[in-house]
Amino acid sequence: MKYHSLLTASPGLNTLPTNPCKLLDFNLLKLADGETYNVKSEGREVLAVILGGKATFTVNGITFEKVGGRPNVFNGKPHSVYIPAGAECKIQAEGAVEIGLPSAPSDDITIKPYVINPSQVANGVWGAANFKRNFHQILTLAAQPELPASRLIVGETFTPSGNWSTYPPHKHQVDDLPRQAFHEEMYYFKVNPGEGFGICHYYNEEGEDENFTIRDNSIHMLPRGYHTVVSAPGYTTYYLWFLAGNQRVQATVDDPAVGWVNKTVSMLKDLGH
Repeated sequence: MKYHSLLTASPGLNTLPTNPCKLLDFNLLKLADGETYNVKSEGREVLAVILGGKATFTVNGITFEKVGGRPNVFNGKPHSVYIPAGAECKIQAEGAVEIGLPSAPSDDITIKPYVINPSQVANGVWGAANFKRNFHQILTLAAQPELPASRLIVGETFTPSGNWSTYPPHKHQVDDLPRQAFHEEMYYFKVNPGEGFGICHYYNEEGEDENFTIRDNSIHMLPRGYHTVVSAPGYTTYYLWFLAGNQRVQATVDDPAVGWVNKTVSMLKDLGH
């Protein structure tokens, strides 16, 4: 089975050409100034993450004016709009805008639409040395417990030149809390500068094993299995990550062959790495 793809990045709505996940889906919306797009969320909750630009959202009659601000994903924290299940939403571009639209099933129509401002987005560093990466937590139970959602968990990671990310490789494919929680996951990638690349490695205990080249607008779809990312020297890879499972508590299990690397993080940080 193929777990990666390159999305089109044409004007309008860009959809996944294939999707091995049962819960998660993703669309990329690109609008020119003044253009509009209408969304009916039906039985899914959607988080509209502004990748670059601004847009006005009208969700179930509630208007959020000129949401956004950063020119692209490499310049600042995001603005996002939560679109609940059963909603009708109109999106109008205020200048050119690019929006990521991860979604997951939801039957909770009581949640009201809301905006997540950059001040609500948590940020920090995971890992150390050459597996250090920066993160934004946008919609997570750990960092934003006050923001309601049914299944969606959303954030961003920035992997510096030559560094590894999501390392050691981990999985989250069964509900066995507190050790592990079942979540499907997707990574939507950008690269800076744009002609660069990274590598993504996916493997599972059934013997599937694949590497693919990360490019702008590529996506990695992970219904199960271990996964990790590395940036080519000279380039930063960004990925919008989003998960959905039976609950929103996150717990992962490292690959036992390389999980020991996590034990070195505190020592490396003490050494200034």
